[in-house]
Order: sequence, then structure tokens, then C-alpha cells
Amino acid sequence: MPMKPKKPCRHPGCPKLTDGLYCEEHEALHRGDRASSSKRGYNRQWQKARARYLKAHPLCVQCLKEGHAVTATVVDHIRPHRGDPVLFWDEKNWQSLCKSCHDKKTWNEDNNPEYRF
Repeated sequence: MPMKPKKPCRHPGCPKLTDGLYCEEHEALHRGDRASSSKRGYNRQWQKARARYLKAHPLCVQCLKEGHAVTATVVDHIRPHRGDPVLFWDEKNWQSLCKSCHDKKTWNEDNNPEYRF
């Protein structure tokens, strides 16, 4: 009995062929088994630090570069911490962003990851 042809992975930009919806590399991303936010470090301690940082830096840095004064609602990690607690708590790695700018930045990072060797 002939097998069905493989089809492209549905993850944006992935050229791999697969029998399912996603290739092995991206299947875990779309399975929904991501750790809870508190297990990833976004706990009560983070909420306090976030509130303090937003109070000290109330405007979106990206919108300011474009000449707009927009209230920031998100504290973003400039360089993704990927679970590294030192990078996670390094305030030099934080920036205030509005939700729109944060979503754009995160979308670009997730779909065009920068690999370092």
C-alpha cells in the first residue's frame, strides 16, 4: 500500500517535510505543554520588580524612538533569557514596551531566532 506524501511543517518558515502537522523540532512548541508562567520565573517577585521598573520607566522605548509617547505596559527582556536566571534578573537587559511593540518584537524573535555559537 503506498504511503501518503509528506507535507511541509506548518510552523512559519520551516521547510522540513513531515507526516503530521509539525516536524519533530516544532511539534513541542505547538503541543501546548509549555511550563506555566510562574515556573518560568514570572512569579510574585517578578510582578513586584516589573511594577517598580514600569514606575521608573513609564514610556515605551520603541514608540519614543518613533516620536510617540505611549504608556508602557510590558517589561521586556532585550536579549531573551531562555531560562537563564542571571539574564532574567539583569535590569540592564530590561526595557519598557507597550503591548503592541512587545508582540511585534516577540513575533520576530520567535520566527527568526538568532543562534549563537
